[in-house]
Amino acid sequence: MLGQMMFQPLLISSMIEHAERYHADTAIISKNTDTSITQTTWGEVAHNAKRFAQALSALGLTQGQRVATIAWNNHRHLEAWYAISGTGLVCHTINPRLFPEQVEFIVNDAEDQVIIFDKTFLPLIKAVEDKIPTVRHLICLDAVDANIQAQLPHVHFYDQLIEAQNGALEWPHFDENLASSLCYTSGTTGYPKGVLYSHRSTVLHSYAIALPDSMNLSARDVMMPVVPMFHVNAWGTPYAAAAVGTSLVLPGPQLDGKSLVELIDQFKVTLALGVPTIWQGLMAAATEMGSQLESLQRNIVGGSACPPSMMQIFKERFNCETIHAWGMTETSPLGTANQLKAKHHQLSEEERAKIRLAQGRPPFGVSLRLTEAEQSTQSVAHDGNSIGHLQIKGHWIIERYFAKTESATTADGWLDTGDIATLDQDGFMRISDRSKDLIKSGGEWISSVELENIAMGHPEISTAAAIAAIHPKWDERPVLIAVKVADSSLTEADVLDYYQDKIAKWQIPDRVIFVQSIPLSGTGKMLKRELRNMYENVLIQQKKD
Repeated sequence: MLGQMMFQPLLISSMIEHAERYHADTAIISKNTDTSITQTTWGEVAHNAKRFAQALSALGLTQGQRVATIAWNNHRHLEAWYAISGTGLVCHTINPRLFPEQVEFIVNDAEDQVIIFDKTFLPLIKAVEDKIPTVRHLICLDAVDANIQAQLPHVHFYDQLIEAQNGALEWPHFDENLASSLCYTSGTTGYPKGVLYSHRSTVLHSYAIALPDSMNLSARDVMMPVVPMFHVNAWGTPYAAAAVGTSLVLPGPQLDGKSLVELIDQFKVTLALGVPTIWQGLMAAATEMGSQLESLQRNIVGGSACPPSMMQIFKERFNCETIHAWGMTETSPLGTANQLKAKHHQLSEEERAKIRLAQGRPPFGVSLRLTEAEQSTQSVAHDGNSIGHLQIKGHWIIERYFAKTESATTADGWLDTGDIATLDQDGFMRISDRSKDLIKSGGEWISSVELENIAMGHPEISTAAAIAAIHPKWDERPVLIAVKVADSSLTEADVLDYYQDKIAKWQIPDRVIFVQSIPLSGTGKMLKRELRNMYENVLIQQKKD
């Protein structure tokens, strides 16, 4: 016997409809490419989304076609998101920090029909426009600009397109399993691969990240997603924000510490999300400006492991709770979030802080397991100590990549994440390393993440990466690549001494190499492959010398 309840498909348009109906006057703050600030509301965002949906229809687009966006976090980009997916098109966010050749590959692989872009990315559009034959329309996310029109004679302008529409649109209903958005992996180990999300998976993911044991979003929050909308859909936060009526502060292209501090203090941001490199700049700027970030109650850190020293500074200096989270493009991205359980409040502050260092536990809708090898089904104990290959399955986890017929999962339906981790009985997961970044010395594994966390605890180190260098006796030995803070006189010997009593002696790096900067990916992750290419022979060369 079937249940006798109403059925409504889980569609992205239902979330913006909810925001329009019950949170119409809630503020959306947007910093534009020219640094001006636009203050709008969920009601206006919803109305303009309908107007832009009408404009896309007038351009001849049909359900299932891909519409690319190359844009910052701003109100026009947000409106475009809902317009695209709401009408059954697929919103394809592209990382503008990629090389033109990568953008060209991604656009052609997705067969995008339209590219919507912020005017700061005009050079990128010019670099690829003759090499992307499926693209029929280019839309600049701004008012009419004569300079852009001169360089792209057939360009449309967003403001002009929506001015011609009245917004009298009813969002169409269709199968909730239809594709809604498309993101590509970073492509650090080959060509980027497309991950095609559905309306159903996106709505369920939005519920999950809003839960108290995840990001704890509500209509009482003012949220600033510093993580770009082109990075796994800003971790899904613009969708969840509409679903619960959260106010948004969209920071645009100015992601330096000073600009972020000003936005937090001016608009009373309660929750911010980003990668560790962003928070380093924020903390330094806040200290220099004398800001206490008084409104900021919590920040979500993902993308890379959060150094313990950073969590401590946020807590002690700014009274801000840091929540570790983990995920990947293939997981929409939420896989885990670190929220304590009731029993943990009986522990000491030191013991709770230790638990906080883990990447957290999965919400309902996601399951995790450890196996003995990649693509294996042989399980490893969830005892908090045993290390294994992390695998995941759930309602918003990829089954196969875009335009591929073969499954991306194991024989029994789990996705291998490429991470090495531990799991305890409560589900708390701690990443030891990426499998490709582990350092194998004399047959024993050394975690690069642990070495980096220790280094980042030194007050005179701003950034650090641990890599494997070739060693004639031990196969591999750790080498630390570090960036000193300004005016530091720190030496290699100082850093090696700092490791004493913090880790087993045999795990201490053989060398410390100071550099001006560490290469980062378009999503703010350290490019260790480049570092290995540069320094993997440094110990062999040292021996010869």
